Amino acid sequence: MTDNKDNESYAALGPDTILDAVESLGYHCNGQFLALNSYENRVYQVGIEDQEPLIAKFYRPARWSNEAIIEEHEFTLALSDLEIPVIAPIADKEGITLHCHNGFRFTLSLRRGGRSPELDDPEHLEQMGRFMARIHNMGAAHPFKHRPTLNIENFGVDSYQYLLGKGFVPEGLTDAYRSLAEDLITRVRTCYAAAGDVEIIRLHGDMHPGNVLWRDNGPHIVDFDDARMGPAIQDIWMFLSGDRPYMTARLADFLNGYIEFREFDPKELHLLEALRTLRMMHYAAWIARRWNDPAFPQAFPWFNTGRYWDDHILALREQAALMDEPPLVWD
Repeated sequence: MTDNKDNESYAALGPDTILDAVESLGYHCNGQFLALNSYENRVYQVGIEDQEPLIAKFYRPARWSNEAIIEEHEFTLALSDLEIPVIAPIADKEGITLHCHNGFRFTLSLRRGGRSPELDDPEHLEQMGRFMARIHNMGAAHPFKHRPTLNIENFGVDSYQYLLGKGFVPEGLTDAYRSLAEDLITRVRTCYAAAGDVEIIRLHGDMHPGNVLWRDNGPHIVDFDDARMGPAIQDIWMFLSGDRPYMTARLADFLNGYIEFREFDPKELHLLEALRTLRMMHYAAWIARRWNDPAFPQAFPWFNTGRYWDDHILALREQAALMDEPPLVWD
């Protein structure tokens, strides 16, 4: 959780500090920089004299340990060595990827542009499936030591209890939200029980389409900041939305590519709507935990309003019904 000191520190991260940090690594900045769309960390495109711009990411204080950040870097560098199109950090001459300047931890990476993948295009999904399978093959090689495992407690139970305990749920809705959250957790546990003993591997962890930059020659996969341990389906289900027939067709497209490089355990499909539910609960709590950061009320002005909580509860009730349905079928 981020405290007020962390927020004050981030507020002090101005242009001079950003440019000085980059130049401390031997680069010559041309004075140009652009804040990119990131809330958890602060990310900037920084102009470099006689070179392409670089991306500088300044990590949120106290979120990850140095060891956890370096573990993410090592994962993406290993993937890059296999020519999997991930955006890995730039290592200096000593092989160091995590740097510190004036108390701010940061890393640099190359700039890569692109557009969103076309989720209606079977070729896009098959290609994503191939790359995701290769990422998971590396992810299964050994576990993270310093990063958490996605589970019901840290994504679900901790989330709804935080929201209730900190008073974010409007008073007139607290009983309804508490009852619904407890029921959802029961249903999520039922889904996990139906899936049984599934393999837990290193994951991207936040594999939504916004973290894919599509170019003419294929995707670049970005932002491993939420990398953690979990089931493979966590890196797949965010490409699936819509009604059941549509999701079934898209799942087949994705897995047609995936199984070229890695087996997929269909038992994990029992977890699809459970994981979607946990993400919805965790997302609300994530915003609440960051609410003292001035950037969050500005970016999410609709949060912490009665309308938001009415809609959030309705969406969670829909998830309760979806978890009662049979899992998607994949042959």
